[in-house]
Amino acid sequence: MKRSVLLLAAAVLLPAQDVRDLQFLTNHTDYGGIRNQLGDFERRRAFALLDTREALVTRWTAVEARSRRAYLREKMIRALGGFPERTPLNARTTGVIDHAEYRIEKIIFESQPKFYVTANLYIPKRGRGPYPAILFPLGHEEGAKAHGTWQQLLVTFARKGYVCLAWDTLGQGERVQIYDEDFETSKVVRSTTEHTMLGAQTLLTGESLARYTVWDGIRALDYLVSRPEVDPKKIGCTGNSGGGTHTAYLSALDDRIQVAAPSCYITSWRRLLKTIGPQDAEQCIPPSIADGLDHADFIHAFAPKPYLILSAVRDFFSITGARETFAEAQRVYGLLGEPGKIAMTEADDGHGYSKPRRLAAYRWFDRWLKGVDEETIEEPVNPRLEEDLRATNTGQVQTSLGGETVFSLNRARARGFQHAAPTVELVRRLTGYERIGDAPLIKPFGILSRNGYRIEKLIYQSEPGIEIPALLFLPEGGAAKRAAVIYAHGRGKSYDLAGIESLVRQDLIVLSIDARGLGELRSVSNDNGSDWPRYFGDFANSMTGFLAGSTLTGERARDISRAVDLLSARPEVDSRRIYGAARESAGVAMLHAAAMDARLQRVALEQTLESYRSVAEHRLHRGIFEDIVPGALRHYDLPGLARMMGSRPLVVVDATDPMGMPAPLARVAAAYPMATVLRRQSGDTAATLYGLGAQ
Repeated sequence: MKRSVLLLAAAVLLPAQDVRDLQFLTNHTDYGGIRNQLGDFERRRAFALLDTREALVTRWTAVEARSRRAYLREKMIRALGGFPERTPLNARTTGVIDHAEYRIEKIIFESQPKFYVTANLYIPKRGRGPYPAILFPLGHEEGAKAHGTWQQLLVTFARKGYVCLAWDTLGQGERVQIYDEDFETSKVVRSTTEHTMLGAQTLLTGESLARYTVWDGIRALDYLVSRPEVDPKKIGCTGNSGGGTHTAYLSALDDRIQVAAPSCYITSWRRLLKTIGPQDAEQCIPPSIADGLDHADFIHAFAPKPYLILSAVRDFFSITGARETFAEAQRVYGLLGEPGKIAMTEADDGHGYSKPRRLAAYRWFDRWLKGVDEETIEEPVNPRLEEDLRATNTGQVQTSLGGETVFSLNRARARGFQHAAPTVELVRRLTGYERIGDAPLIKPFGILSRNGYRIEKLIYQSEPGIEIPALLFLPEGGAAKRAAVIYAHGRGKSYDLAGIESLVRQDLIVLSIDARGLGELRSVSNDNGSDWPRYFGDFANSMTGFLAGSTLTGERARDISRAVDLLSARPEVDSRRIYGAARESAGVAMLHAAAMDARLQRVALEQTLESYRSVAEHRLHRGIFEDIVPGALRHYDLPGLARMMGSRPLVVVDATDPMGMPAPLARVAAAYPMATVLRRQSGDTAATLYGLGAQ
């Protein structure tokens, strides 16, 4: 039955006023902020972890401060997924631009075999080498390595006697990863969208996208120090925004960097979560907050070498967070006996590597790499065209050289995993799922009478801070105890009233729920003109959960298990016959719940993602970020959860691929040999299709 028909049927079954009545928390006096519930919950948990870290840091001695470098590296490298093998760079120069004061070499090297990196190397003609050098990771601005402000910085450094290396990061310049030859740009347009599209895939294989971007930076440094013009003992690192992020990462991880100056990145996780929320995939490395890490730890791992925080008072990265982090770093540098090697420059402007920050950076690097303290007067720079600085013939690695992408490398890793039968303990650990077990607290919100059944409106507490609105459909008359179905729809508890009523007409009790972040608890909208919600749904709350060591999938599975607790305590319910049915984005959570909670005796899934493996096999995906369990593909896939159900019946209807389109029936049947795999036909009802009659 098509969705439009379902909606028409729902309208016939219940008048419009009743449909509004079923959204009973919307506009309720006591629940005006209900759509913020999930975000508040995720932030509170993250803040509690940060409170624990803060209490620990305030008690540090010098010995403990010195140990932070090893701690951060161990946690960060594990979270990245480890580093690739150090293979030959196969670097080559594809062109040279000569200027009276410097020259620019166009470089291509391989950070991994056939994973090509395009770069520009600025070499001074003033003085005699070897020169100090600047490693310059890029931000997300247009033009990549040809961006005008970057050229201003790089040319000025070269004029001052520094060798500088800037390279295109993933999704930018000549390194678009999801390239469309017809559009001649990325299929998803923005580099940050590319990052998170790829980041979802790498999370499933137990990695962060930053594994690739950080490794590119480490190999860029390998290339930089290999040049005879460079003094390998005098290496600085600076960049803005995403480049500030990678300045922080690389400086914390690579001892060859002697001086660091990240611009417009350093703040704190607490302030970030209170303001703009977690940013795109390479700026978030789960589970760093659960590991006890914050922005200040990047500085502590570098201490006591010279570190300059470059900040903007009106940046979208909180200046308050930057100031708090600086204060913590000052204390650590004091403990280590080098208070003069940590500094902060604030400019009363916005996001970007503006002139006040550039001048502060020149002076900082001059002081610590050249031993001079002098003012730099920036001369005007006429930026070269992006095409002039290209290292490839076509301006794109994909069309000039081919080779690997993050997608192809990650897909190969996913294909290499062999899964043993997952255990409940393993799945619980990866998802962050916890069972509570006692009957949940319930609040009633009225009753609607219908022909042959009634609807109780209620909320139940899944855990402290999470209240789940639900509709309990109770048939009238008949048996004293009935089988019951927990119904979870990705669009909310009252979206498919026709399907619910078909189950009630089979003499089933139905508890239709809004699992956290769904239905009335949904905090995101596709109506703001951004492509982000369309691709990634509730990215902010999902990623905050990942950072704090949990997942929306595991949390929604808990909501379902708490619904089992609720039904088991009802006198009308036969607790031996509790079933589960889920559609769309609630399906993955329902399958996880069934794998971990054997009280769900039968389960039906409709329009549910076919497998995690399919996400790694598809170049694009849409609407699956909330379903991700980081590292799952190292240990299990969705069909493995079905096998965990043993002999309990499972029905899979219209499973979808990662783009939300129907997956081939034969492919789904092969993946789920233990299940009944179906395609919905016109006239099918939920009761007949799911096989959830009152057996």
